[in-house]
Amino acid sequence: MADPLLPTTAEQEELVATRRAIHAHPELKYEETVTAALVDERLQGLDYATRTGVGRTGVVTVLEGEAQGPCVLLRADMDALPLQERNDVPYASTVPSVMHACGHDGHTAMALTAARVLRRLPLPARGTIKFMFQPAEEGGNGAVAMIEDGVLEDPKVDAAFGIHLWNHLDVGKVAIVDGPFMAAVDEFTVRVHGVGGHGAMPHEARDPVLAAAHVVTALQQIASRHVDPLDSVVITIGAIHGGEAFNIIPDVVELRGTARSFDEATWEGLPAVIERVVTNTAAAFDCRAELELERLMRPTVNDPAMAALVREVAREVVGEENIVDDRTMGGEDFAEILARVPGCYFFVGSRNEAEGKIHPHHSPHFDIDEAALPIGVRLLVGVAQRYLDLH
Repeated sequence: MADPLLPTTAEQEELVATRRAIHAHPELKYEETVTAALVDERLQGLDYATRTGVGRTGVVTVLEGEAQGPCVLLRADMDALPLQERNDVPYASTVPSVMHACGHDGHTAMALTAARVLRRLPLPARGTIKFMFQPAEEGGNGAVAMIEDGVLEDPKVDAAFGIHLWNHLDVGKVAIVDGPFMAAVDEFTVRVHGVGGHGAMPHEARDPVLAAAHVVTALQQIASRHVDPLDSVVITIGAIHGGEAFNIIPDVVELRGTARSFDEATWEGLPAVIERVVTNTAAAFDCRAELELERLMRPTVNDPAMAALVREVAREVVGEENIVDDRTMGGEDFAEILARVPGCYFFVGSRNEAEGKIHPHHSPHFDIDEAALPIGVRLLVGVAQRYLDLH
């Protein structure tokens, strides 16, 4: 007998068509007006009452059960990246230098189809399913914007689940992790100040280039000498700027980088460690360093009980042998939701080597195997129903 929670053939066709339509018309963070309008129109066509403009360009709707009860939230992000697509496909981006290179088009399409499937099924006996279509996951903290606009209230959310297509996993695989799943993300800038001079007479200068080079090296020792080796920390310098001529020692060198960490306590303590290393290393070369650090995202931490619930549903969909433990040092603003309510964020494999769907996220050649989409829909529907059944 066919699984009633799976999208029908017609629903799967619409699912793929919706993903492709969104892919062809990508929008950057907080500019998702066309995507939000599509979401709003589709939901209203299914007799959902919608709230738009949540967190500037987000959309929220609810499916109420027959009686009052807990509220479970399902989240999908909508924004694209500032990237020129290099794929030769009929649904390629029509917007220059903007591309869905992270799968958010698929997330939105899956959540819309999940709303369609849930609408044709019997209503939950009790409780509410809330859909959160979020803007600005890519560096805009859209989750925070929607939280500030009340997405977790009216009705109050009791549990939350988020889904991400993942090209590091083959189609048919699902990644579910207890506890820390994605890393905290910090962005920092270090300015090393010295005294410029002639490259042939460095003793008359205080060389910030030399000092900055040692700062870069010293920062790499934080993971190996300042953090528990059983914990995971990554510090990467992605940009170095200083000087204009081959024979002139500059006054200032600027470094820009990122720090990633899983453990909350480690994350809390990293700024002080980075500042100490940067300041003292520069001082050893008679230079002065200043640090600016911005906390972009906290660690994404899954509640073990909610992860167990997702794992139980995933066994029915893909089988135990296809459930894996796969963490990443990438960051995700769904962490702000999970810091406020118990929940689980999980990955659905979208890689298919035979079809050439192998490129990583944020690549101009990124694309997914669309066979992953109905798997994601089934998981969203199953997780929402299972949560309300159990609570």
